[in-house]
Amino acid sequence: MVTYNGFRRQRGVKIAFVTLGCKLNYAETSTYERDFASAGLEPVSWKDGADVFVVNTCTVTATANKKSRSEIRKLHRINPNAPIIVTGCYAQMKPEEVGAIEGVKMVVGTEDKAVLVERTLGLLGLASGGKEAGQDSGVLKCSRQAESGAKGFAVAGGRSNIFGAYSSGERTRSFLKVQDGCDNFCRYCIVPYARGRSRNIPICQAVKYAQEIAAKGIKEIVLTGVNTGDFGRSTGESFLDLLKALNGVNGIERYRISSIEPNLLTNDIIDWIASGTKFQPHFHIPLQVGCDELLSSMGRKYTTAEFEEKIKYIRHAMEGPGKPLVFFGIDVMAGLPGENEELFCKSYNFLEEIKPAFIHIFPYSKRPGTPAAVMQGQISPQVKASRVARLEELSSRLHSEFIEANRGIRERVLWESREKDGTIAGYTGNYIRLSRPYEKNKVNTIEEVVI
Repeated sequence: MVTYNGFRRQRGVKIAFVTLGCKLNYAETSTYERDFASAGLEPVSWKDGADVFVVNTCTVTATANKKSRSEIRKLHRINPNAPIIVTGCYAQMKPEEVGAIEGVKMVVGTEDKAVLVERTLGLLGLASGGKEAGQDSGVLKCSRQAESGAKGFAVAGGRSNIFGAYSSGERTRSFLKVQDGCDNFCRYCIVPYARGRSRNIPICQAVKYAQEIAAKGIKEIVLTGVNTGDFGRSTGESFLDLLKALNGVNGIERYRISSIEPNLLTNDIIDWIASGTKFQPHFHIPLQVGCDELLSSMGRKYTTAEFEEKIKYIRHAMEGPGKPLVFFGIDVMAGLPGENEELFCKSYNFLEEIKPAFIHIFPYSKRPGTPAAVMQGQISPQVKASRVARLEELSSRLHSEFIEANRGIRERVLWESREKDGTIAGYTGNYIRLSRPYEKNKVNTIEEVVI
């Protein structure tokens, strides 16, 4: 009998996946899908129905919780007999609430993500010895959330437990999870409570994953993590050493860093990237708010002056005559506690001054258990919506200006897939989306073009 880690291989069992939230979740779900396929299950679209569903949830906002519940209920309507396995941040923070939803048979928290496949196979009765003990007694809880304390939720996980993962659903690009968790505990953020302490896979494992990705013919890797630049916290390695090791992997032609805190993007890292590497002139840097008063009250670890200086340093190191401009994607929150009109205007003006290529805008969402949730000066939903709209207009204008400023520059574009209008589209190194008439042999190739 062929087995998978002690489990009987089972053909004909269909499994479907639903993923909400960040790219980390997508990388994890993709890894689950590969592992279930190795065990003999058949991954299918949730739209076609399945014998078992896996839902990877998000809890970054109250809306994310609501959407997670809605997705679970939708799957139960599609097949009321299919067990639903729920993991992700919402499952970690609210295991009892998730477990009470009709159809949910197992709740898997942060510390147990690495054994989700094994636990699910046991739940399905595919273990060589039969069903997993306790399966019939109700919902199986694999979430280890502690009771809430005086300062809010207990932190999930330690520094040694990390589920390494990468996505493989796209032909041209893969998201490689190298880090998880966060030690910053910014006062508005629920993520450290849901994702746990900062920890990372070792460099050797990251290189192994990159080699596997390259073997699939994928040309580009995006490094992902909750606090990616904090890489090395649990292994004593450095983020720069990780970048250098990945740069040497044959077959991978481009790398991007999905998000990195400004205080962790050191000048040494910038100088090395600028020296001629596979890392692209594209940085996603969280600002959150562009005024020092709120940066301080929210527990951020830099000032606007330091943030601006970092942007200037990168531009000086990487830009020049005939070179593409650096794409800066910047996270900003609207309506943090205490953000009166004067402070919002300071933040807005700061963004106009530093001119990012794109602003990722989020209305502040009160998360119970975080210090910001009980702060004075909460902002009404109407004011938040108005400020989001003003920031979206600014982002659109700055993005148009960025594209125009790159006109005539030679760049390399990775062509991805056929579009509905019959063209093929792709991104330049500095993340400008371009298109051209479709040619099949162009897919997953890199071509030098003039923007």
